[in-house]
Amino acid sequence: MSAVSLTQVREHFSCHAEEYDRFARVQKVVAARLVAQAWPLPQDGPVLDVGTGTGEVARCLRERDAVLSLVICDLAPGMTRHAAASLPGALAVDADAQALPFAAGTFAAVLSASVYQWMNDLPQAFGEARRVLVHQGLFAFALFGAGTLHELRTSHRRAVAEVKGADRSHVQEFPSRDEVAAALASGGFRVARLWSENEVEWHPTPADLLRTLKKIGAQNASDRRPAGLASRQVMQRMNEIYRADFARDGQIPATYEVIYGLARKDS
Repeated sequence: MSAVSLTQVREHFSCHAEEYDRFARVQKVVAARLVAQAWPLPQDGPVLDVGTGTGEVARCLRERDAVLSLVICDLAPGMTRHAAASLPGALAVDADAQALPFAAGTFAAVLSASVYQWMNDLPQAFGEARRVLVHQGLFAFALFGAGTLHELRTSHRRAVAEVKGADRSHVQEFPSRDEVAAALASGGFRVARLWSENEVEWHPTPADLLRTLKKIGAQNASDRRPAGLASRQVMQRMNEIYRADFARDGQIPATYEVIYGLARKDS
């Protein structure tokens, strides 16, 4: 798997903070689902929302406990500012999930939705979550797994092979469930539950899907990405393949494999 440029991730998401909530339908569903699965939190104390984005996880938590002590952080400063504006009383910090700027044993729970798929070192990121947790603290997360956007990746890979004679697509790749399980074990967590669910969005055309991804900042941040997704010829062929293989009733699906995890820090 190619490395992710954190500079690109920071810029992409910061630039789209103001319009993110209009397009991030799946991400909102995932945030609500994650909080529902993690609630009630096992012990009192401050809670950290890693990669808060526009603050959806934090808002879901506040709906359940209006006085919950919250710290929110994000790699993208634009996202951090946007979230803080709607979460009075929450402490907001710009931070990389792979190097959290908090003392060990600070938080009773760490939650994160739709973030860890952007990590270059998932064990390191999970280890950081464990480090800042108190003993028996809860780590609850949701990330996009390897099956995410498989329709787009399959269509693009075939188009590139047909038009350019290449066999590799540069559409973003995401971690598998086995890789997530290994990262949790490496991070020293006791896993209570690890499972996957699919969320499917429907769009009029592949171009509408790509536009939505761009609007939320979820663009290809691979350090091996080409200057653009592809040439006009590749894009045209990709659209044809996507429609022929996946369209239903005039709409094309975009599947997100969401990997959820609940784990505890035992020592």
